Amino acid sequence: MVNTTEPWIKRLGIEMRQPSLTDNTADVDRLAKAIAKVVGDEPISIPFPLIHHIPKKLREYGYKTNVLVYEDMGRWHLLEVFPAHSSETICGLAIDLGSSTVVIRLLNLETGEKIGEASFLNPQTQIGSDILARIHYSSQPGGLEKLQNLILTALQKEIKNLASKNGIIPKNIFGLALAGNTTMTHFFLGLDPYWLCREPYIPVINRPQLIRAKELDLGINPLAPVLVFPNVGSYFGGDLIAGIIASGMTHQEETCILVDVGTNAEVVLGNRDWLIACAGAAGPALEGGVASMGMMAGPGVIDKVKIDPETKEIQFRTIDDKPPVGICGSGLIDLVAQLFLAGMIDLRGKFVKEACGERLVREDGILQFIVVTAKESGIGKPLTLTQPDIDSLIRSKAAMYTILTTITRTVNIAFQDIRHFYIAGTFGSYIDPVSAITIGMIPDLPLERYVPLGNTSLEGATMVLNSKRAKEEAFKVRDQITYLELNVNQEFMNLFSAAKFIPHTDKSLFPSVK
Repeated sequence: MVNTTEPWIKRLGIEMRQPSLTDNTADVDRLAKAIAKVVGDEPISIPFPLIHHIPKKLREYGYKTNVLVYEDMGRWHLLEVFPAHSSETICGLAIDLGSSTVVIRLLNLETGEKIGEASFLNPQTQIGSDILARIHYSSQPGGLEKLQNLILTALQKEIKNLASKNGIIPKNIFGLALAGNTTMTHFFLGLDPYWLCREPYIPVINRPQLIRAKELDLGINPLAPVLVFPNVGSYFGGDLIAGIIASGMTHQEETCILVDVGTNAEVVLGNRDWLIACAGAAGPALEGGVASMGMMAGPGVIDKVKIDPETKEIQFRTIDDKPPVGICGSGLIDLVAQLFLAGMIDLRGKFVKEACGERLVREDGILQFIVVTAKESGIGKPLTLTQPDIDSLIRSKAAMYTILTTITRTVNIAFQDIRHFYIAGTFGSYIDPVSAITIGMIPDLPLERYVPLGNTSLEGATMVLNSKRAKEEAFKVRDQITYLELNVNQEFMNLFSAAKFIPHTDKSLFPSVK
């Protein structure tokens, strides 16, 4: 829950004695002293661009003003000086900087209320859909500058449109909090990511300090503080820190787990006393990005599948009830789970020809299962699931389950001891836990323990923008995490082989799967 009772960006009412022959304190010093009295005699920093305008404004307002200030590292900074009875809406922006999709949320900083929200395709995808391609591009002459310019230009445009749509002047946006993975925040700040993907995988910085918006030319108030979430390392970024804040797991006695599936599968296990985390390559297939008919969620994309075990009839649901054009991650997991339960694939994920019937065809030497006929399809040709598609999903689900097994075994905790199993992102919003359990992707726990959280990166950024406590917690959490490196974990490889069956080689681990 967003805590708006203790903001770190706030408006204060200030009243000063007017200057006289017996009190010749300079205008800026007079204002600084008056603010210090209100905030507890803490130091006040007044940026040079504001100094020019303070004498005129103080006299115009009769030395009764509203000021906007923000706190950082024990010091208060002046942002703006308003008339005493000003009614401007003081706004801020929370941003989820995803490698594929960027989401921006416009907020009222005084009430914590959401004013508006927008999302757009990250323009860096034109350089490369995957992050490694972008990192390699950034090594070329002018490459890093282009990648940074692409995202900053897009953000400036989208922020302007969002503000205009909601009747807000961009210069009245006085703060910004941004969460993204380590590479994305490097691109945003124009920092060289070269060593992120090279052993021993070192970022330029783990804890960026607040910077002013004018340094990035975002089109908001130039003095607005920009908070970029800290990262733990190359593979554990600020978006996960934001997710931890949003989940509230650091305030709970019971052990919880947070899973975020994106480019990688990232996992955090712990409670208010301790946190351990790891990341591994399990994401793309689970998002539907590897299957030949796989797509990101959108109109006409299949997100739910049901197969009658007797008749083998396939029923599916598409987003917005449009004719089917592809399948997303949740739909793909549903489909494979239903194929298994209907006896149409075996425990190795291989097609059972007798059960599949005429839907199973071979093209170019590859077995393909017709999920949607050309007549039903929204693209005029059949939508098919190939044997390599299933093999890829099984590798990904095995990686996911192995990541979960490895991290829990490391701290000697059984799955049954986990109180809440949080699933973040759009993947978490749409996944059917029953299907994920059926294929052996997540542990066989009571369904009420699975909690979808939606966009925790955006929610965490929102909380940090609104709350001093959440802001401080983000940096505290970053220092609290123990990171488990899977690349050198021999047990991981052994467990991975055992998990490459549906649901698992050890069927006793999945008693609910019949």
